[in-house]
Amino acid sequence: MDSVQLVFLALIQGLTEFLPISSSAHLILPAQLFGWQDQGLAFDVAVHVGSLIAVVGYFHRDLWQLLKAWLASLRGHRSDDSRLAWQVLWATVPAGLAGLVFNDFIEAHLRSILVIAATTIIFGVLLGLADWRGVRTTNMANMSWKQALLIGVSQALALIPGTSRSGVTMTMGLVLGLTRQAAARFSFLLSVPLIVLSGGYEAVGLLGHSGVDWSSLLWGVALSAISAAACIHLFLAWIDRIGMWPFVVYRLLLGVILLWIALG
Repeated sequence: MDSVQLVFLALIQGLTEFLPISSSAHLILPAQLFGWQDQGLAFDVAVHVGSLIAVVGYFHRDLWQLLKAWLASLRGHRSDDSRLAWQVLWATVPAGLAGLVFNDFIEAHLRSILVIAATTIIFGVLLGLADWRGVRTTNMANMSWKQALLIGVSQALALIPGTSRSGVTMTMGLVLGLTRQAAARFSFLLSVPLIVLSGGYEAVGLLGHSGVDWSSLLWGVALSAISAAACIHLFLAWIDRIGMWPFVVYRLLLGVILLWIALG
């Protein structure tokens, strides 16, 4: 992997991990346009580590409060923070189970450009409808267990390439009446245990591998972390003003381009 591919893929992964625009669609498009080879499992793990560093760094105060509250809840001390911590954990379970059961099937049958194009368009339309019709009155403090679990169930759909983990969880959050800020923040918090699980699963696949280019991996971690941190900050700062529609339009255009590549 040359330096141009490394920089491009690390930056794109960091940005698209948290924007509702599908990282898989963006990683397959340059490979098709420029004939790039697969970046490899080690690089995938590295950029996920970068994304994890970014989200943990950005939400470090929130995560510390949630961790302390969760530990206190084990001793019988309940609070709003402990309830949110448990909601994050429970909402992670559906995606974790779905990954164990369906990952091999999805890898074998659902990674085509046509599938990614279709899901990019379909879930883009659903995101737009949710943002348009959502009542946006619920914040994380009064989010119910049912709402948290349904968002977690929707996250399992992100195993299908082109869906977008952040996109589908924000869509479900908006459908259930969450504010844009609440839907985005809960989606970002949900990413922490899921990235840990998926990154750990991928890292197991590296056991016994030799010849790892550590310099490239460190650059991948750093660039992914920088772009992901900038993405989170700007998204949360702008989302109430711009809404989801810029991302909806972008997804539709990207889906059409992918369809053209798949059918051309």
